[in-house]
Amino acid sequence: MNILITGAAGFVGKNLTAALQCLKDGRDKTRPGLQIGELYLYDIDSPAELLEEACQKADFVFNLAGVNRPQTQEEFMQGNFGFASTLLNTLKKYGNACPVMLSSSIQATLVGRYAQGEYGKSKKAGEELFFAYAAETGAKVLVYRFPNLFGKWCRPNYNSAVATFCNNIACDLPITVNDPSVELELLYIDDLVDEMLDALEGKEHHCEFDGVNTVLQPEGRYCAAPVSHKVTLGAIVELLHSFKAQPDTLLMPEIPAGSFAKKLYSTYLSYLPKDKAIFDLKMNKDDRGSFTELLKTASCGQISVNISKPGITKGQHWHHTKWEFFIVVSGKGLIQMRKVGTDEVLNYEVSGDRIQAIHMLPGYTHNIINLSDTEDLVTVMWANECFDPKKPDTFFEVVE
Repeated sequence: MNILITGAAGFVGKNLTAALQCLKDGRDKTRPGLQIGELYLYDIDSPAELLEEACQKADFVFNLAGVNRPQTQEEFMQGNFGFASTLLNTLKKYGNACPVMLSSSIQATLVGRYAQGEYGKSKKAGEELFFAYAAETGAKVLVYRFPNLFGKWCRPNYNSAVATFCNNIACDLPITVNDPSVELELLYIDDLVDEMLDALEGKEHHCEFDGVNTVLQPEGRYCAAPVSHKVTLGAIVELLHSFKAQPDTLLMPEIPAGSFAKKLYSTYLSYLPKDKAIFDLKMNKDDRGSFTELLKTASCGQISVNISKPGITKGQHWHHTKWEFFIVVSGKGLIQMRKVGTDEVLNYEVSGDRIQAIHMLPGYTHNIINLSDTEDLVTVMWANECFDPKKPDTFFEVVE
């Protein structure tokens, strides 16, 4: 399947191109039914000959080209309607009735200041042009009205509040929020790309608009990605500040699968400058080795790394409720446990050559001994709760 992408250098174009390239060269094996041939990447600086060739040979067209920040209002219609005319006329010139996707905007359907502006008018005009093309040629036309988009590679300080907030907060620059209660409908770039790949497979999602919401309908005139998020500006900024604080607190915010928070965190990280992508952790050192907290969570405990010098024994304590995994990743050691009030000692020899996880059982005093005379013993430790100095639940008692 040969694919033409117009606006290929833009935010959506770059993400779609990257996804298609991974499918084409076999790095992405999630859609075995998609056989990607030539990718024609067309943008404003591309030669006219490229558009001519692509319109002859394409089996599918993603028309992502458009204007949203022109120098004059007239450029809206020139860029959003004028190029669409050129594209469709070129396809007709070569008798190519392949499926064509159009990236429009929810502003094309809004009533009020957006729809009355030149941008909304130009997007609406482009839509009607595509529908007329479908009626004339019989070609399959997929018109998507995008809400606010966000994700990696989106240009900050341009036309995305989320990109601007992510960039400025990551880079310690100021942001302005006039009304934190304003709600945005947001579509994550990976969800959009998934929908566009669905469209390539003929499994696009159709919808209609009721003036406020996008309503998925199998026979709808328009198309839409099935997943979007409605979030206030205040909630976005609050999440971003919690992400920024993570290297200091080590606390990972809740990011459930599929949640807006998970997608926003990935987006935020993509804007980190070089010096923020690395940060120091506090190593608690003494003559026995070191202990370093790596990561804390609100509901799933914390992860730490313990380094024991040769011949050193650490631990010798027990917990009422707290429990842990000890995972030796380097060196050779002995983990011992004894149920408090009994004499039987449980012994587990462990080694980085065979990585195993050992439960540290509640009510059992336990230790870890470095059996080597020369090598450090490195142990990753997970505890089911974060350490609370006001209630440490840790009581000294030697194992034997």
